[in-house]
Amino acid sequence: MSDCTHDCSSCSSDCSSRKTDSLIESSHAMSKIKKVIGVVSGKGGVGKSLVASLMAVMSQRGGYNTAIMDADITGPSIPKAFGIKEKAQGLEEGILPVKTKTGIQIMSINLLLEDDEEPVIWRGPVIAGAVKQFWQDVIWDDVDYMFVDMPPGTGDVPLTVFQSIPLDGIIIVTSPQELVSMIVTKAVKMAEMMNVKILGIIENMSYVKCPCCDKKINIYGESHIEKIAKDHNLNVLAKLPIDPEIASQVDKGLIELYNCDYLDNAAKAILGEI
Repeated sequence: MSDCTHDCSSCSSDCSSRKTDSLIESSHAMSKIKKVIGVVSGKGGVGKSLVASLMAVMSQRGGYNTAIMDADITGPSIPKAFGIKEKAQGLEEGILPVKTKTGIQIMSINLLLEDDEEPVIWRGPVIAGAVKQFWQDVIWDDVDYMFVDMPPGTGDVPLTVFQSIPLDGIIIVTSPQELVSMIVTKAVKMAEMMNVKILGIIENMSYVKCPCCDKKINIYGESHIEKIAKDHNLNVLAKLPIDPEIASQVDKGLIELYNCDYLDNAAKAILGEI
């Protein structure tokens, strides 16, 4: 149009040059995915993959068809936690995720590599492209809840997930250290800038229980999570202790057999509510 101002927000015309702000990609034509929840952290080593795994286990136990997309391409740990040895199958139509013992659908770069210990030495755009392929080329079968285990920080992959995948919300995973306040703020601000809903915060390594008297010991000092959550108008969904049994079950690939009530409130607040 000759009088076009190139400001599409103030124009109702449906012309071919009309711009769109959405970068959301469509999933595979044969996929059916109802809800997608990202599990993020501002820094590494806080237990993000553990939370993603446990939330998926609770979802599956609750009767929901559940999946995990392991978007942490350079540090994939989901297959190990679930004891998955087999590789993903490629068909002419697309890639089939591997199912765990209880039926959770998993896709991870380690399910495509010949050697699980082979490092992924790729630049950011290539890694981001692999995550897009997990969304577009994998045939996800009737998923009620998909948990996306994202790498820490605010780099290429989290940005790609926020922009390309229709997230229904994210869970922010933290630890009790004082440094976490700044890290959580970064994650919150990124989500706000990308217009992604924050479902709440889960604090991992919050305390350890004394084996003799069950007293909670704050080995990292007093938690600041309640104040941080209040400052950002967020809910604290759960506080996970340091539990050697969790580490043992993960190392054995038996995370699905681990029973705890630490995430009961988180599951009640999220599953069936979004």
